[in-house]
Order: sequence, then C-alpha cells, then structure tokens
Amino acid sequence: MKRVFSYLRPYVKECILAPLFKLLEAGFELIVPLVIAAIIDTGIAARDTAYVLRMCGILLALAVVGLLAAACAQYFASVAATGFGTALRGALFGKIQSLSYRELDTLGTATMMTRMTSDVNQAQTGVNLTLRLLLRSPFVVFGALIMAATIDGKLSLIFAAVIVLLLIVVYTIMFRTLPLYRRSQEKLDRVLGLTRENLTGARVLRAFCREEEEEKHFDEANEALTHSQKHVGLLSALTNPLTYVIINIGVIALIWGGAIRVDHGDLTQGQVVALYNYMSQILVELVKMANYIVTVTRALASGKRVARVLEMESSLAAPVQPGKPVEGAPAIVMTDVSMTYAGNAAPSLSHVTFALPRGCTLGVIGGTGSGKTTLVDLIPRFYEASEGVVSVFGTPVGQYDLDTLRGMIGVVPQRAALFSGTIRDNLLWGNPDATDDDLQSALRIAQALDVVASKPLGLDEPVEAGGKNFSGGQRQRLTIARALVAKPEILILDDSGSALDYATDARLRRALREDLAGMTVVVVSQRTSSVRHADLILVLDEGNVVGMGTHDELRETCPVYREICMTQERGGEAK
Repeated sequence: MKRVFSYLRPYVKECILAPLFKLLEAGFELIVPLVIAAIIDTGIAARDTAYVLRMCGILLALAVVGLLAAACAQYFASVAATGFGTALRGALFGKIQSLSYRELDTLGTATMMTRMTSDVNQAQTGVNLTLRLLLRSPFVVFGALIMAATIDGKLSLIFAAVIVLLLIVVYTIMFRTLPLYRRSQEKLDRVLGLTRENLTGARVLRAFCREEEEEKHFDEANEALTHSQKHVGLLSALTNPLTYVIINIGVIALIWGGAIRVDHGDLTQGQVVALYNYMSQILVELVKMANYIVTVTRALASGKRVARVLEMESSLAAPVQPGKPVEGAPAIVMTDVSMTYAGNAAPSLSHVTFALPRGCTLGVIGGTGSGKTTLVDLIPRFYEASEGVVSVFGTPVGQYDLDTLRGMIGVVPQRAALFSGTIRDNLLWGNPDATDDDLQSALRIAQALDVVASKPLGLDEPVEAGGKNFSGGQRQRLTIARALVAKPEILILDDSGSALDYATDARLRRALREDLAGMTVVVVSQRTSSVRHADLILVLDEGNVVGMGTHDELRETCPVYREICMTQERGGEAK
C-alpha cells in the first residue's frame, strides 16, 4: 500500500490544506451552540432584541466563513484525489505494459480492466473522503465532548458513553466487511471476464446457438456477485441504524438528565439546548464517519489489489550492460531451448536446437498446439525460455535491451490487431517518420494496395477498434504492411496469412522473396505452400522438432511433414 500512497506525494500541499480548512469549518460549527445558548439565556430571557440581532449576525458570519472554508477544503481534496487517481492509473497502465506475457497470462484481461477502472476509482474516492473527513469528524466528535464537559461535567459522561459505543460498532463492522469487499471485487472480475468474452465472441456464439448456455453462465456469475454484494451491503447498512439508535438513546438520556438539572437550578435552558446541539453534531459526524468507513474499507480493498499489480516484477530482467549484435553472426540461434508456461506441468517446447543464417527464411510448420507460436515468441523475448539459450545476431536475447531487441524484429502476430484511428495511423506504428512512398511500398509487398484503394479516403480511412470494419484477410495484410514499414532486420509472420486465399498468399510469398532479399524471415504456417521455399524448415509435433531441412529433404526423411504434404495435396492446395 505504500507504493499506492506514494502517488500522493506531488499533492502534499493540497493534502495539508484540505484537512486544515475542514478543521477551520468544524471550529466555527462548535461555536454555534454557545451562541444559541447565549441568545436563549441572555437575549430572549431579557427580551433584548438588539442582543438577539447581534448574535444572529454572528451566526450568519460563522455560516459564511464556514461555507468558504468548506469550499476551499473540497477544492483542495478534489485536486489531490483526482491527481492521485490520474497518477495511479498511469502507473498501473505503465506497469502492465512492462510485464511479460507470462505475468499478463496470470493476471488475465478482465482482472486488469477491473484494476484500471473500478479499483482505481474506489481508491480515488477513498482519498477524497479521507482528506475531508478523517480529521474533521473526530475533531467535531471530541470537540463536542470537550465543549459539553465545559458546560456540565456529569452530562458529558453521556457523550463519552455514546462515543465509545459508536466506535465499537463502527470498527467491528469495518473489520468484518474489509475482506468481504475484496471478495466482491474478485467476483466482479469474473463477471467482467464473461462479459468481455461474450462481446468479443458474439459472432461465434450465434453461429453455434450458444446464447442460452452463455446466459446461464453469466447469470451464475452475476448471482454470485449479487449475493456477495448483498451480504457485505447488509453488514454495512447496519452502521446507520445502529448509530441512530445509540445516538437517540443518548439524546433521551441527555434531555432527561438536563431537565432534572434545570429543575434543580444547576443548568439553564440555553445550556441544555447547547448540549442537545452538540449531541446532534456528534450524530451527524458519526453518520458521516460510518459512511466514510464503508467507503474507505472498499478503497483499501481496491488499493491492495492495485498494489499487488504494481509490486509485480516482470520475469524479463533488464541486463546491467546491454549487449549488441555481433557482426557476421547467424540471425537466430536456439540451443537446447525448452519452454513451459506458468501453471503447466508439461513443456510446450522441448530441446529445440537450430541456427538460421542472416538473410535466410525459416519455415515453422506443425499441427495445432505443436508449439509453433511458442517458438517464435521466444525470439523477440515475449516469453523467457525455461531452458537453453535463444540468440539473435550472436547475442542472447536476455542480454539485449528490450527496445533494441524488438526494434530489430518485426512481428505479425497470429491474431491480426488494428487500433482505432486511420489506416495511416496504424501503418505508422512501424515507423512514425515513414513517408507515403514507404507506406505504399509496404502495402504493395503485403498485397494490401487494393484494400486502401477500395476505401473512399485511402490511407485516411477510419479504422474501428480491433479493425472491425475490415475483413479478416484485409486485417492480416494491413498488419503485415505495418511490420514492413519498420524495415526490420528479422520479420516474423506467425500464421499471418491464414485468412488469405491461396492466390493472394502465393503473391505475398513471391513479393517477400523478391523484394525483401537480405531480410531474415520466419514464416509460421500450417500450409506447406507457405514454407516450401524456405531455406530451413522446422517440423514440430507436440513441442518437439521431428524434422529439419528443406522441403525436398523433409518429404523424404520426415513422416510427419510427408503426411502434411500428402493431406494438403489431396485437399487440392495449390503449390
């Protein structure tokens, strides 16, 4: 939690001024009952209209000054809380960006979304209320107790008893609800995860008529969240009625005892009214404090969830002395490399060894789940290899600065992803300084010129989030063009032509061979036609390399590759 609170440091001034102005406002409030008592005992008793008017003027002045103090306190508290929320959200987003795929897989998208939105908002609200109420409410409560003691010591014991009982009630409820709020937020993660899953997969759901089943799953998760929130809400809701009951019992005891002491001549009527006003102030402040405790309990639970993400360390440790490419070294070398995902017992990749010279093309082929994507994810160090060494241009990837390493590598992931903006904006991700000629050249190689030409605004055509206004093949070609704009030394195409027809895929492969001579290319595919011209082909089966060589060599020596070829040739795949 210290890490979370550290984002309040730039707002030390506001964190001091907000409570001070609240204390100033509270101080004026504590004077009001004494002025009212003076009006009753002196002005009204003596029928002194001028005195009553003077005291009313003082009350008006106290109200105006109190209002100004409250406005200043609210302003400074809002500035600090909003700034804190902004800084915390930015730090959380930066931390998420710095984590490796391993940590992102562990956290999950729904959990990260909840941390970024609901949890940060809860923490921000908690800071705002803390600055306004943490000092003010106790100051008013104990100030009213002291002021009551100056009026009558015996009746002030009622105040002390009421305060003790209320503190017991409030803190018992707080400690009971704190873990419950944390569990409630975890159930919210589940609901958000199902919502996101159903929205992104809406077309698949409808294609398989799974709407009713998914509605049942959502209803179960939603019911669990509702039950959790009802339970914790019921406990929190007990705070106000219990507070009112205790306070009202105290008010009855106060009026009863005050009436007796007035009858004996020990107190004046104005003093009893003042004591009643102080009891009312305690009631108001303790109700505020009860609501504050509920809010802060939720804020602390959310803050701890955010802190756990901020305290996570990436499994990709930065090198002390970043390495550099070695002149003349092979482009990619893997030596006895194995990879096991977190939570998996069996490795997804086992003892892979190969070397790919510069300017050559590597083809990676195998069935679904054979480890193809895992292998290429190790090259730009999206994951850390569990065993063995992955080297790029003669230097282990762990010795490179990540920006340097990934600046040399262009990656077209298995799932084509475009971002909201325009086609031009997306292409410039590869190189912000690229000219229109560079963009056109990349589009031509990626066979995407017709995609841009078919749009009314060309390169300035809007792109919806996720590229939803483009077909799967169009998205793949645009993502290939985006990678080419960067002019990387190594280009990784992770099954990036799966949505392309055979003719377009053939033209793409031809353009890559002819226009990218000298660039090292890694092609992952399930089609033999996509890798047949590669200088080196790796055949993977259940994470193991079962074949390595050229297309002709593997047809003769590798049964798995030969079976893939025969199956696809029988299916009529174009060569």
